[in-house]
Amino acid sequence: MNKKIINKVIENNQVTNLTDYQECYQGFNWPNETQQPNIAYQAVDSHLNTPNEDKVALRWLGKKNQSIDFTYLDLAKQTSRFASVLHTLGFEQGNRVFSLAGRLPLLYIAALGTLKAGSVFTPLFSAFGPEPIRSRMEIGEANVLITTMSLYRKKVAKWWRELPHLKAVLLIDGSGELDDGCYALTELMALADASFACVQTSPEDMALLHFTSGTTGKPKGVVHVHQAVLAHKSSAYYALDLHATDIYWCTADPGWVTGTTYGIIAPLCLGATMIVDEAEFEVERWYHILEQQKVSVWYSAPTAIRLLMKAGEGIRAQYDLSNLRFIASVGEPLNPEAVIWSEQVLGLPFHDNWWQTETGAIMIANYASMPIKPGSMGLPLPGIEAGIVKRAKQENSLQDKQQDKQQDKQGKLELITRANEIGELALKEGWPSMFRGYLHQNEKYQRCFKQGWYLSGDLAYKDEQGYYWFVGRADDLIKSSGHLIGPFEVESALMEHEDVIEVGVIGIPDDIAGELVKAYVTLKSDVEPSEQLQKELKGFARKKLGAAVAPKEIVFRQNLPKTRSGKIMRRLLKARELGLPEGDISTLESDEQ
Repeated sequence: MNKKIINKVIENNQVTNLTDYQECYQGFNWPNETQQPNIAYQAVDSHLNTPNEDKVALRWLGKKNQSIDFTYLDLAKQTSRFASVLHTLGFEQGNRVFSLAGRLPLLYIAALGTLKAGSVFTPLFSAFGPEPIRSRMEIGEANVLITTMSLYRKKVAKWWRELPHLKAVLLIDGSGELDDGCYALTELMALADASFACVQTSPEDMALLHFTSGTTGKPKGVVHVHQAVLAHKSSAYYALDLHATDIYWCTADPGWVTGTTYGIIAPLCLGATMIVDEAEFEVERWYHILEQQKVSVWYSAPTAIRLLMKAGEGIRAQYDLSNLRFIASVGEPLNPEAVIWSEQVLGLPFHDNWWQTETGAIMIANYASMPIKPGSMGLPLPGIEAGIVKRAKQENSLQDKQQDKQQDKQGKLELITRANEIGELALKEGWPSMFRGYLHQNEKYQRCFKQGWYLSGDLAYKDEQGYYWFVGRADDLIKSSGHLIGPFEVESALMEHEDVIEVGVIGIPDDIAGELVKAYVTLKSDVEPSEQLQKELKGFARKKLGAAVAPKEIVFRQNLPKTRSGKIMRRLLKARELGLPEGDISTLESDEQ
């Protein structure tokens, strides 16, 4: 860890100028733009002819306990073969390659091979149904789809020829006689060129297209470029304390932006050995992997952490986790209770961090070198200038209003300098992994920026030491009897009760107060819901939060609606409560309504 940089961040709260930003990357020996900024080159080919060449880059663990190792040299050859396959089939630089598969080795090889070929990689969740798959491939103008025979037959076969841009389906386990336009990928790989050279790309060439769901309308295609690799690598180094000597496990599926950025690209750029588990979450399996693989850096999500908490301390005691030295969480803010639990039970505190699909990389984090404040997002990374802003209300002339209409109807931004005042979390634009657009939605993209700031849509505040604290999405904020209430604060308070494992909080309309706080609570498996427990939880919350903020209504749910990245979908809870349209729920995990 670069203590000089980190101390500067802690002392100044932020690093604001280009000189400091360049300083962050001096230790990485980046090639200049005329050489090779290609993400795949940085992740794989840069390790050739170095001591890392024969080191295990990726260890794949199958559902049936099989294990396959790929060295950096193996990955270089296999990704070149995939790039060669695309080239042989006539797909040129800039073509868009979509993946629809579980965590299989060829998915990871295809992701890097796509980038090596100069094409654009777009991952999809294998759990998507036909409609979400089709809508994303239509919006993204997919040229190639990589999938399995099973997923192809169930979800793609009936309609894929209706997409004008889609020309080929590469079947990971395909063999024998296939539908026209379908190819057996392993057969093509066997005939491909293992020395195919990485295509020269420019920093601003599109590299990744990630889809993110909105509250209404169609999903948005978030565009990222090859220059993003600067932030991928640097943020993993500073926020995850990741080094070449580490055994690293990111549990995220590549269908989620974390699973691509920190489950494929960043650890390989730093020369680490990364673990990929094909199976879904299972408490004993996860503890076994941490022990058996001697994982030293572990990056997971609050949902999984809460499930480990739910399983109890007895299971944890059966496993040796002494190799773990740094653990981090991402997906949604981590409740303070989970941080305290991990320090007590795992022997290490989870380090929370904040970023979005649009930011492309971690922006704010709890560093290994700094004290953790449970519940805080931490401090901005080197090179990132964050701030809390509000829109200043002002009277404008008709002409001024017309000029400002495209960007903001509510006046100019005001940077909040007072500690503990809630506003919108914003970032000074210009970092390498900043998204370059919403595909085909330029007006929507432009509305994300104002006066040189990227407006995140998240409400937060900064304390006296410069730590940032998440309050909630701007549209999740509850206004009750003149109080502005962040759902995360209420959720975290209820999480401190010994019987509670998960909470989702919304505001419901009220004629007198405007809105009342309602909490949906999931209890630990050995706790029975009851009217008495409801009363107890209400009293517990009032003692913690005060009567004005505590929930007026508490209901029990066995499961809460969550995305596959682990975010509780508060807007879906509210839509169901009020009988409103549910919007895009394609990223929703199954839940009980």
